Amino acid sequence: MPKPDEGALALRSTYRAFHMVSTRWADNDQYSHINNAKFYEFVDSAVNAHLLIADALDESIGLVVDSGCRYTSALKFPDVIEVGIRVTRVGTSSVEYGFAVFKRGVETAAAVGHFVHVYVDAATRRPKPLPAKLRAVVENLQG
Repeated sequence: MPKPDEGALALRSTYRAFHMVSTRWADNDQYSHINNAKFYEFVDSAVNAHLLIADALDESIGLVVDSGCRYTSALKFPDVIEVGIRVTRVGTSSVEYGFAVFKRGVETAAAVGHFVHVYVDAATRRPKPLPAKLRAVVENLQG
């Protein structure tokens, strides 16, 4: 599946699902904006919430093996954030997610990025094929 151009990655219409995050005072850093590391927490929570709500997680564990993020504008408490998620690739045991972090009511993203989960067996930590339910949920996020 071709990836959208850079401009499209920053638009809401690129993403298949959204999850709202309320910022906290503690999310701001000494520069009075949300620290870049917090963006990864917001995205991780959004993806896992989506999978949990869909009852798509079982004994598999999704390990992040690759990630990246480009920041285009600052956010700060008390901004309300909406994390857009999509899937750009589904493999045998892996899923590549694209994400964007938006301030509520703003059309252009404050940050865009990607990360890859490799799903592994909880006991052995070896890659395992995506369970059917998880595969169905992530395939629905492709677009």
